[in-house]
Amino acid sequence: GILAIDLITVTICYMAAVVLSQAYLPSQGASLLKILQSAFICLPIVLVIFFLAFLAFRVFKVVWRYARGRDYLRIVGACVCATILFSIFDQIFHLIKIEGMPPVTGGENIKFNQIIFPAYIMLGTFSATFIILFRILYEFVYAKQRDKLETGKRKRTMIIGAGYTASVILEEISRQDSIYDPICMIDDDPDKLGRIINEIEVVGNTQDIAIIVQKYAIDVIIFAIPSLGGEARQRILTDCNATKCQIKVLPYMSEMIDNVNITKQMRDINIGDLLGRQQISFDDVGVASYIYDKVVMVTGGGGSIGSELCRQISKYKPRRIIIVDVYENCAYNIQQELLRTYGANYDLHVEIVSITDYDKMNELFLEFRPQIIFHAAAHKHVPLMETVPEEAVKNNIFGTYNVVTLAQKHNVQKFIMISTDKAVNPTNVMGATKRCCEEIVQMMAQKCAETNSPTEFAAVRFGNVLGSNGSVIPLFKDQIEKGGPVTVTHPDIIRYFMTIPEAVSLVLQAGTFAHGGEIFVLDMGKQVKIVTLAENLIKLMGYKPYVDIDIAFTGLRPGEKLYEELLMNEEGLQKTANEKIFIGHQMEIDIPKFTAELEKMREICMTNDKFAVVEQLKVLVPTFNHNSEYLEKITNLAKEYKEEKQAK
Repeated sequence: GILAIDLITVTICYMAAVVLSQAYLPSQGASLLKILQSAFICLPIVLVIFFLAFLAFRVFKVVWRYARGRDYLRIVGACVCATILFSIFDQIFHLIKIEGMPPVTGGENIKFNQIIFPAYIMLGTFSATFIILFRILYEFVYAKQRDKLETGKRKRTMIIGAGYTASVILEEISRQDSIYDPICMIDDDPDKLGRIINEIEVVGNTQDIAIIVQKYAIDVIIFAIPSLGGEARQRILTDCNATKCQIKVLPYMSEMIDNVNITKQMRDINIGDLLGRQQISFDDVGVASYIYDKVVMVTGGGGSIGSELCRQISKYKPRRIIIVDVYENCAYNIQQELLRTYGANYDLHVEIVSITDYDKMNELFLEFRPQIIFHAAAHKHVPLMETVPEEAVKNNIFGTYNVVTLAQKHNVQKFIMISTDKAVNPTNVMGATKRCCEEIVQMMAQKCAETNSPTEFAAVRFGNVLGSNGSVIPLFKDQIEKGGPVTVTHPDIIRYFMTIPEAVSLVLQAGTFAHGGEIFVLDMGKQVKIVTLAENLIKLMGYKPYVDIDIAFTGLRPGEKLYEELLMNEEGLQKTANEKIFIGHQMEIDIPKFTAELEKMREICMTNDKFAVVEQLKVLVPTFNHNSEYLEKITNLAKEYKEEKQAK
């Protein structure tokens, strides 16, 4: 249909150009009939040339209801090229005077500069103009028809922020089959109040969110200020959340993806948006300098932290990524995600292996020769590790010992280990094993310094990660979806929190500062009450705390503290180039004594004696303060069950 209309338009424009160009020189005496007869002879040639030009410029491939400026340039380019080709063709036949094929002007005695040139100009100009006008008319009619059919289906939308980002969103919505129907905008800049952007008026500021939502019957709020963070962002999103509207949030400017529609990058508000802490900024250039064109290994690469490491590392164009994980499902998921993003030929290898298998890990080092290692593999679930301390030690401590030993043996450039704030003055087995891992990293750094080994070892310590596997957020969501109650261990329990991208960015940044043995600590701002987190999540999911969904307090779990620490007493803080990242003072490790105690622990683990393992952990980690009552309880229960079974 559009092809036929385009060719009809070209025909009309061609005939009009011929007639009007002849009108400039009535003294030539050519009759209108003669002019039209001559023009009709060349018409098939005109249509064929324009048709081929449209094909070459892919004009017919465009879905015009989604057209952008560059799509209209296709039409201009096609019409200009077709006109030039036709003028050349027409002049050739005019000059050689082939009988029965007169030029566009219809008279061989008419001079080119007087008449023919204006005809060509008008043909190209008229064709491009009217074909574009037809497309615009088509878009307008389609939009009106769509609005008429979708009345009541589209969601009345308010946009927060009246800047460039908001204008792009409005432009994209107008060109898509969008569910959003922009009604109004708000902005805190008083100069923008009453202004109109893309036909949408700025009607107020963020202090009036609740009033404006009610006044304009808003269904959806789009937060379109990606540069805003900290308490201002928290305040606005908290006010939005209180309205019960659906809330869409754009990521921070640093997280936005180039060449992808902004509306496609919008996401639902999440609990991380309500932390009230400024997004941490990192030095991309510094990170790129040590990752670019390097072979990078990520242990635990299928986990929540490991998989995000793989995503962010990929942005810096490593030569190869090796994902090491014992759980094939998660490793497979991140593998497929990266291949979809970067193509089937992306140099990515997934190895299903336990870090406790020294010989197999050695084979991987020999095969792939990793230059950078991010060590994220670990057992991390606090209550579960209280029941099987021997397994926590085998995986966390001796798995780490294997990887650091191989890193030094194979002259890896950098080794960065993921640690936790639970390693500071630990009261649980998991925290104690991670503190021991930090000591292993620092011990290996001392060895490297003594032997001039090139490997740089460091650890990164941070708090709880929102949305990670085993964190409170997935648990709370599941409890809310089931109608509650949401279980919180203690009304006063507090924790540091950060988002997964922030945690991983810290890990990558640590690599730029690492020289050997450092424990990097992030300034994570204020600790957050878990009960406040639960209340906000209940609100985010559209319910009222203590009314629709109750919150129950269950008591502290084994090994759990009311608060976490990021530094031990003997550690000081040293600044780095990033004001949010600090380095804990490196402690001196008595290498012979520490190594001997590790070997003693290895022998104890082979017996699977839980109590002996915990006692040896206290030797390896002097700050470990463990209450063994829970371990005794579950051990006695297991013993009683075994005796009952034997008696039967």
